[in-house]
Amino acid sequence: MSAPAGAGATAQSGPPYLPPVAILGGQPTPSIDDPICGVLLVFFIAAAVFNMTVLQINLRRDHKFILSGLTFGFCMARIVTLIMRIVWASRPTNVRIGIASTIFNAAGVLLLFIINLIFTQRLVRAYHPHFGWHKATTMVFRFFFFSVIALLIMVITATVLSFYTLDRNRLDICRKIQLFAGTYLAVLAFLPIPIVLTAWAWPRKTKIDKFGEGRFRTKVLLVLFTATLLSFGAGFRIGGSYDARPKTAPGWFHHRAAYYCVNFVIELIVVYTYSLMRFDKRFHIPNGSSAPGHYTNGVPGSNTTFADHINTEAEAFGGSDEDTAVIEAGNERAARRWDSRAVADLEKQDQGDPIRS
Repeated sequence: MSAPAGAGATAQSGPPYLPPVAILGGQPTPSIDDPICGVLLVFFIAAAVFNMTVLQINLRRDHKFILSGLTFGFCMARIVTLIMRIVWASRPTNVRIGIASTIFNAAGVLLLFIINLIFTQRLVRAYHPHFGWHKATTMVFRFFFFSVIALLIMVITATVLSFYTLDRNRLDICRKIQLFAGTYLAVLAFLPIPIVLTAWAWPRKTKIDKFGEGRFRTKVLLVLFTATLLSFGAGFRIGGSYDARPKTAPGWFHHRAAYYCVNFVIELIVVYTYSLMRFDKRFHIPNGSSAPGHYTNGVPGSNTTFADHINTEAEAFGGSDEDTAVIEAGNERAARRWDSRAVADLEKQDQGDPIRS
């Protein structure tokens, strides 16, 4: 999150006023920040193009995976953030540009938090279908999703207000709001780790309700890896916010290197990890899934596609006993479906009715 506002602002022209405390990354300068932002822009633009292309191709194939669009939205938010920082470097006295840069910097990463929570929810429902699809569990995850939106509104309001007042009491209130929101979001970024580990370790009463392509352990490792990076970044940012220092004496954690690495580099690693590992295939679930068994068996009434009969990674390269059991059960169900279709077609042929493909 952005650096909280602090008391002790000196008289200056405005509003808006520059914050009296040091901020992560410091005041940008063209000679240093422009080249760095330019390189980062290339990577985020490439990631945005890739995810939008994948989204459009999947939609044409009736492969609905909206999270590719959400990742595209995150990349666009980061592109705007970097552009605003370049503009701010050229116009350091324009506080309004600094406000916009601060808000976009704080808001963008929340999309990655939401994506990880969605993947966490799917893993819980896969490992423990009846518990994961229970109304109470669903409501807890919905609370997490809506709380992110509520906190975003709180942070934006407090951040903007802190730039437009010199009142010590109001600045203190804004600081407390920012610290609370940053702490909450840091915990939220960390939550997928204990939730996924608990779901994996807790004894199961049923078989895994598998979804997507690839080995299931790979999905778990992807969520744990990205959640670790995101929670580190969120913890670093809020830790720096708690240790508010004047602009004239910033800490080492306010340095540009820390700012770009903890924010943009970590986020690029997360985005490219998911994109290159084809999370649109690994974490895809049947459209309309709403109950236990829908991940593996599909939603009743939906049509199967050719992709449903392609060998998975576990089938091709081997997997655990649980993977094999699930695959065999799926093959048996598929065989029964094909047998029933063949019998129905033969009956139609005997009656002289045309057989539909």
